[in-house]
Amino acid sequence: MQKTVLTGLAAAALIPPSMAQDAGATGAGGLVGQLVFFIPLILIFYFLLIRPANQRQKKHREMVEGLKKGDTVVTAGGLIGRVTKVAETEVSIELADGVRVRSVRGMIADVRDKGAPVAAND
Repeated sequence: MQKTVLTGLAAAALIPPSMAQDAGATGAGGLVGQLVFFIPLILIFYFLLIRPANQRQKKHREMVEGLKKGDTVVTAGGLIGRVTKVAETEVSIELADGVRVRSVRGMIADVRDKGAPVAAND
């Protein structure tokens, strides 16, 4: 009885390696199968993640480059003010009468139209 149990265990231990060797013989089909799986996956990541992020980045860069004196801006910190001076890397923003701050151009989150009213907090 013990001998048959040991023989069964030995056979069970030897069968998977022989099956793995047979499966490895079809290397070309496995590579094509992997490519068929990964190419659509890469395309999905590109169109859902990478491309929209690049478009947002390009739109923000154009917005920041187009800043001019008198624009109403919203900073990344949530401050709303009017641009009083534009330098190469910084902008001066007037938040209230006599209250001016300097901000890095990249920290401007939004540029509003000059005549656009500020939305009320409802």
